[in-house]
Amino acid sequence: MNLTKLAVCIGTSAVLGVMATSVALGLGNQDDSALAAYRSGRYEEAIKAFQHKIESGQDIPHDHRHLFRALFEVGRYMEAEAVARGFIAKHPASSDLHNSLGEVLWAKGHLDEAEIAFKEASSRRSNDWLTAELNLGIAAFERGRRTEAMQRFDRFIDFYNNGEATTSGDLTAVGIACQYLGISDSTLYQDALKAFDDAVAADPNDLRPRILTGNLFLEKYDSGNAATELGAVLQINPDHPQALLSMARRMRFDGDENSIAMAESALQINPNLVGARVFLSRQLLSAERFDDAIKEITPALETNPVSLEALPILAAANYLRGDTIGFEEIRDRIFAVNSGYADFYNTLAELLVENRMYAEAVNFARKATVTDPESWRAHGILGINQLRIGNVEGGRSSLEISFSGDPYNVWVKNTLDLLDTFPDYVESSTERFDLMVETSETGLLSLYLGGLAEEAYEYFAERYRYQPPTPIRIELYASHEDFSVRTVGLAGLGALGVSFGPVIALDSPSARPIGEFNWGSTLWHEIAHTFTLGITNYRVPRWVSEGLAVYEEHRARPSWGDDVSISFLIAHLRGNLLPVSRITEGFVRPAYPEQILHSYFQASLVFELIDRDYGFGAILRLLDGYKYGLSTTESLEAIIGSSPEAFDEAFNTYLEELFGRQLAALLPILEEEPNSDSRTPRPPDYLRKMAEENAGDFHAQLSYGTFLLNDERLDEAVPYLEAAKRLFPEYAEIDSSYWHLAMIAKENGDIHRATEELSALTAINQNNYLANTELSALHEELGNLAAAAEALDRVIYIYPFEIPIHQKLAGLYENMGNHPLAIRERKAVVSLAPVDMAEALYLLAKAEFGAGDQVAAKGSIIRSLEIAPSYPAAQELLLAIIGREKNP
Repeated sequence: MNLTKLAVCIGTSAVLGVMATSVALGLGNQDDSALAAYRSGRYEEAIKAFQHKIESGQDIPHDHRHLFRALFEVGRYMEAEAVARGFIAKHPASSDLHNSLGEVLWAKGHLDEAEIAFKEASSRRSNDWLTAELNLGIAAFERGRRTEAMQRFDRFIDFYNNGEATTSGDLTAVGIACQYLGISDSTLYQDALKAFDDAVAADPNDLRPRILTGNLFLEKYDSGNAATELGAVLQINPDHPQALLSMARRMRFDGDENSIAMAESALQINPNLVGARVFLSRQLLSAERFDDAIKEITPALETNPVSLEALPILAAANYLRGDTIGFEEIRDRIFAVNSGYADFYNTLAELLVENRMYAEAVNFARKATVTDPESWRAHGILGINQLRIGNVEGGRSSLEISFSGDPYNVWVKNTLDLLDTFPDYVESSTERFDLMVETSETGLLSLYLGGLAEEAYEYFAERYRYQPPTPIRIELYASHEDFSVRTVGLAGLGALGVSFGPVIALDSPSARPIGEFNWGSTLWHEIAHTFTLGITNYRVPRWVSEGLAVYEEHRARPSWGDDVSISFLIAHLRGNLLPVSRITEGFVRPAYPEQILHSYFQASLVFELIDRDYGFGAILRLLDGYKYGLSTTESLEAIIGSSPEAFDEAFNTYLEELFGRQLAALLPILEEEPNSDSRTPRPPDYLRKMAEENAGDFHAQLSYGTFLLNDERLDEAVPYLEAAKRLFPEYAEIDSSYWHLAMIAKENGDIHRATEELSALTAINQNNYLANTELSALHEELGNLAAAAEALDRVIYIYPFEIPIHQKLAGLYENMGNHPLAIRERKAVVSLAPVDMAEALYLLAKAEFGAGDQVAAKGSIIRSLEIAPSYPAAQELLLAIIGREKNP
């Protein structure tokens, strides 16, 4: 969701695109078919028509401007330059097309010549002289002459107030000038919007101000209004390359997987659109395809070798692939154009964040603030990433500076608001962790959080032979929106947890409905990231870190970590799973809604395969290779002697061996009619026929078994449910055979069989609260107290806020003589503020007394008696405690 600041994002395109649109559309015959073709995006038709008019002797300036504009918008810069130069040569006394010439020269990187042309247009007072004045200001700004630039921009306030800005092009120029002035005075962003609105009113056919309005909304994180403005433009001209690019940025902001295709469509119309190349290259860098990003950005630099949009992308790619010399060479080229170009460091910092290199992002963002103290974007990036590495006070200070300069940055505002709630949290510490939990939940969650975190640290430290620096900060958020803001600055993030290395943030179990996630396995997953990030010096590919985290969840507890799903296997059958070398794209550029989840599981299988065939030592050597700059290809070849293609083939073989029966059982789903809706109820006879004729069809067996169960034909349902279980034993959702067979067995009084089915279900499904509580009750009925307690302990990591669960678990531990865990559960009950607090404290004191902790027991029983002074059982226990003190 990282956005390029508008002054960079549209700076060059403002020079290139603002001049002629309104002037062109405001002149000439409004019924002109050539002009109509241009307005609607039929560029080739418009170009031919304008060329014909000019060649036929209609040597009118606005036809040349129209032709220039059409050629320019589709990236035919050489031809556009020739049109401008030809007109100027033929009409040396005319003021027309000098600004146009300057814009195409700027687009090609001929900066000095461009400024000369802009000055010529301004001095001659051409129809677009105000646009030329704006372009001179932008040129000065982008070349580091900031004082001159701001003086030029400031004049536009007078142009507007004095009535000199009358056309749509003039008013658009005023709006852009206000955006630049907004760097020092944020109230002028509102003036920019007003000027753009005036420009649209002056000429509704001028699309430029609407595109700029959409860009401004998007810069301020207002995706909805951005979509409205850009959508209106694309309704008029569905092929406007700048509008398509802006829409791609908006879609990327919203997480729309079609953003890449939208940017590519802009390039189809204008192959030389630098901004589109930048956009696509950034996505490739996020997907860790560094060489491909360089290939993508190269044509942009062929178009404009000094592009301040494109050069930072090339520098970042070199940096990320360890090419220090290449990085420094590009850096020097950038500062030769503009020695005060802070957005070089800002862009680099953002791309490092997308590759999880947070500490280095802090360093580069800090350089940006030194280069330009008024880069509010830099202060914001610095503050956000200071928070990510655990520097809360430094982060707040940086964000306050950013907000003081740009109060419209929603990410910064939301994060500052979140920091204001931190006094509502309690901070505590264990040996290696600092914990931050909301005050109302800290009494309960501290009983489990610290212990599990320490267990994970000890496990990973021994297994990975590495110890991350401590303390590691863990923050739990009772509001998912707060967690989302902490992570990406905005509400709406779908993740459950995130590890920045030294800081882990995750949803509290109260942030989600019961059964939606397992907070214990999520914590384990994020601590795994802290280790894999640290051991590789933050150079581990995303898919490797995610795959190992899920793989380690599976090792930690039988049910933890997602298991194979129907949709995953269907994706494999359809050829939708990515090759191993490109799994990261499934996380950052998903091509379909479930691809992120599929990529997690696929990556975990990769490490199961490597561990099986080459041992865990190979995984450690792989991580070590990343630390020293090896790519996945180089590491695989060096460690296991396999090329990416050979490993992909081996992985596919492994997957089909592992799930061959399940894949075969799901094949009939692919053969269903494409337009059929599997959710539509089928007639009973159809279900029976399908089940009887297709013994190997998982869906057919489960569907008919479920129908018979719902029809209360329990014994008849069993064979079909058993068949479905054999065909796909990993399927353990609430409608699975395991659950149905357990309920049938329970109904028939077969407690042992019910217990077996639920045990199998809960060993696969980590989130099924009801199955675990039901299983615990059945184990207790059979006298299996340890198993009953184990099932309820799993419940705690699903949703720990139900008092009866803790009461039951405490009783089980007491009956087993496990005093420490009994005390833990009695404390949990007290932390949840039960109606009868006096009894809860009494039972806690009784457990503590039974464990021999007389001091704690006395404290608890006194608290009980303060609430209910005449509580007989509490009085007796206090006397017993005092008696023990006297006669130890």
